[in-house]
Amino acid sequence: MEWQLLISDLFIRIAEELERVLGGLTVDELNQQPRPDCNSIGWLAWHLTRSHDRNMSEIVGKEQLWIRDKWYARFNRAPDPAETGVGHSTEEVATFKAPDSKTILEYHHAILERISDYISNTLSETELDREAYSPTFRNTNTVRRRLLGVISEGFQHVGQAAYVRGLLKGKGWLGR
Repeated sequence: MEWQLLISDLFIRIAEELERVLGGLTVDELNQQPRPDCNSIGWLAWHLTRSHDRNMSEIVGKEQLWIRDKWYARFNRAPDPAETGVGHSTEEVATFKAPDSKTILEYHHAILERISDYISNTLSETELDREAYSPTFRNTNTVRRRLLGVISEGFQHVGQAAYVRGLLKGKGWLGR
């Protein structure tokens, strides 16, 4: 069961880094774009979280929390399970308005609970080799590849959000 702990720790680390990046930001700061054609911190945090929700829901075969728990309403978005930010135009990114950091983190933690439950109760070596279809991308990959993609994307997006925060707040915002 030790390798499952490693996978779980990676998802926890993404959540911890996201908390650090969003900590203390106002709604205006969350929605500020460093340039008109760049993603805001709020958009990046939402996209990361939506991607985790969509991917993990597809893997476990359950309805997205976005829909089931009506998170879309708290984000003032449509109840569209396909909308994760993938393919958003510059205009769509510019008009996206994130709610407060607390709401983003609550949504992320709800998904982290689903992920933790899956890792603790279902994830096995046999499960890693199972083929999992993605209706979003119309392709099939093993659960192993899907999980690696979700983790990789998670770290990339939280890193992007941290970089944008550095652009907006300057050096030293992390206290290091």
